[in-house]
Amino acid sequence: MQRDFREVIPVQTGTQSIDLRVYEGRAAAVGGVGKDPVNGPMIRHWCEAMGHPVPVDGSAPAAMLQVWTMGGLSGHTGMGRSAAYEELLGKLDAAGCTSVVATDCEQEYVRPLRPGERITFDAVIESVSGSKTTKLGTGHFVTTRMEVRAEGGELVGTHRFRILKYAPAQGKAPKQTARPRRPRPVVNRDNAGYWEGIRERRLLIQRCAGCGALRLPWLPGCDGCGSADWDTVRAGGDGVVFSYVVMHHPPFPAFDPPYAVALVELAEGVRVLGDVVGVPYDKVRIGMPVRLEFLDADDELTVPVFRGEG
Repeated sequence: MQRDFREVIPVQTGTQSIDLRVYEGRAAAVGGVGKDPVNGPMIRHWCEAMGHPVPVDGSAPAAMLQVWTMGGLSGHTGMGRSAAYEELLGKLDAAGCTSVVATDCEQEYVRPLRPGERITFDAVIESVSGSKTTKLGTGHFVTTRMEVRAEGGELVGTHRFRILKYAPAQGKAPKQTARPRRPRPVVNRDNAGYWEGIRERRLLIQRCAGCGALRLPWLPGCDGCGSADWDTVRAGGDGVVFSYVVMHHPPFPAFDPPYAVALVELAEGVRVLGDVVGVPYDKVRIGMPVRLEFLDADDELTVPVFRGEG
């Protein structure tokens, strides 16, 4: 009889020690169906947000693979995480690994998706690591692998997603006495004027001399009419939070996490990134009014930030 000599990965829950390896190969999600068919407006919005050119043949960029599997705020109807996956996460919770952070993902593409196609997907628990100690705390990496298929069952790509379920580390590392400098922005001939304006405490928006379109970040030419001529207008400073993230990890010596970074839509209609100040990070919300300010990070660097007004 063949014996399995694989390493046993135990987790302690109460008085029981459970081998997490038994969950490997079990379903994480079954019978998922894309909430919307592949469509042109979604492709265009994604390309605009990512700065990616819209494919000339109308197909979806390969990197959009996960987009078509997402259920949005209301989730998927009639499909959810499997009982095995819920059980695994529950046992990790019971063992004290109550926090979670996404660590990385890997994608493989077979072919691009075309407008009108509706995808289906299933996911499997691919691996559960042994106990790992990180700066966040001690826990287990859980990796799932999703297969995305077109109607008829044709494989179009795979999405491997890894999380860390961990028990938060106690205490914080001692703060450094000399605060490190923030990273320097990459300044080149195309954006030097923008950063000169920031040093003068002015946020300048490019305006195309051909069609009048406003653009930010700065570009060497208009991506609408193709004109290489432009001037600038000064942003008034009013805006709203269009989207945001709260940065917890990885820690960087020049910053004190957690803090909120927002994509702010200015009153002029363009968007710019900046830290949100003046309100707790967990109070930042989409649609929150903000006002432009300038932060002197050190003697050489000034950056735009946005003070929350909601």
